Amino acid sequence: MRRIALLLEYDGTAFAGSQLQPVSRTVQGDVEEAWLRFTGETSRARFAGRTDAGVHAVGQVATIDSERDYDARTCRTAMNHFLADDLTARAVTDVATSFDARRHASSRVYQYEIEDGRRRSPLSRDRAWQRERELDAAVMSEAASGLPHDERDWAAFSGPVPEGYPTVRVLQRCDVRRSAPHRVTVTMEASGFLPHQVRRTVGALAEVGEGKLKPEAFVELIDGAPGSAGPTAPPQGLTLMQVHYPPGVIDWTAGCAGDGTEEF
Repeated sequence: MRRIALLLEYDGTAFAGSQLQPVSRTVQGDVEEAWLRFTGETSRARFAGRTDAGVHAVGQVATIDSERDYDARTCRTAMNHFLADDLTARAVTDVATSFDARRHASSRVYQYEIEDGRRRSPLSRDRAWQRERELDAAVMSEAASGLPHDERDWAAFSGPVPEGYPTVRVLQRCDVRRSAPHRVTVTMEASGFLPHQVRRTVGALAEVGEGKLKPEAFVELIDGAPGSAGPTAPPQGLTLMQVHYPPGVIDWTAGCAGDGTEEF
């Protein structure tokens, strides 16, 4: 038995999220179906983290166990043959059978895109949160810089979680910048995120950008009741950019020799 890691990119618009559901189309369901068609094996795909319906990814990590001996490049080529156009395996590589894509991750990086100060664009409606009012990105950045970077309880920024679910996380960074004349980009990295944490953070930051919330009041939201921070920004502006692991745990280039200059 071997364990294979897949670096996945997908447009989340047509998916009901990453996690398997009995009726709706999901990323996990598509990966497992493609693997079955490729190898004849029924195997469970396990992900580094969940993404909600409408959320995208360029660096989602999944693992799948197999008894087949296909090399990594063959696996990637075959998987991309069977996967739909809105989901692709950017890289495939072997990992230790003890590797756990979720538990062994040191951090996750999410990016949220806001288009502001102009009329909505149908062409980018599935890739950004469109707001006609211009946001003050500098004030949003000031507010974001006040968030703590030690162990904190982020329940105020979380969606519903089961009773007893741990809500302490370490936020490593939260950056806000105007990346284009009508675009504000929010980048967040943490040891892990609670459900809707990034989207609630962005929703509250947008309130700051519109002058409805002071930067110091934004920072104080962390001390509020569970689920009190927000509002929750819509999913289509959110992308899982990268999952980081300790050095030596995973090498994406191992299965991509001679395949070009793509960086992982």
